[in-house]
Amino acid sequence: MFSPKKVIVHHSLTKDGETVSWGAIRHYHTTLPPEGLGMTDIGYHAGIELVKSGDYLYYEILLGRMWNEVGAHTKGENHNSLGLCFVGNYDLIAPSESMLKIGASLVAFWLKLFKLGVEDVYGHNHFADKTCPGSMFSVIK
Repeated sequence: MFSPKKVIVHHSLTKDGETVSWGAIRHYHTTLPPEGLGMTDIGYHAGIELVKSGDYLYYEILLGRMWNEVGAHTKGENHNSLGLCFVGNYDLIAPSESMLKIGASLVAFWLKLFKLGVEDVYGHNHFADKTCPGSMFSVIK
């Protein structure tokens, strides 16, 4: 049984906008190479993205893989971690306070649900030679 011991935070490196691109990320993850990665589902367990509904813009938590399934987001760590992707390129700009707040609410829920602590939250860069979740994303160790 999948029992996560940590949360790993990512950024998509794609532009966040007023239209949902979570579906495009899922499509890229599940499309066969060379156009995509050829996975069975999106690699992350959830994403945070700016969406537009009528005249309203707001950040929304979007479902990825089910939380009881092993993800495909961090080589060598998928068997014991949940992956959360903030849609945007946070090497270029800092994530907004609103985005961080909704992401923090999901992380806090996961920590409580899986009996983890804040010390169990990592940036993808902790496990890979990348800047992910972005050089402007300064709230993750």
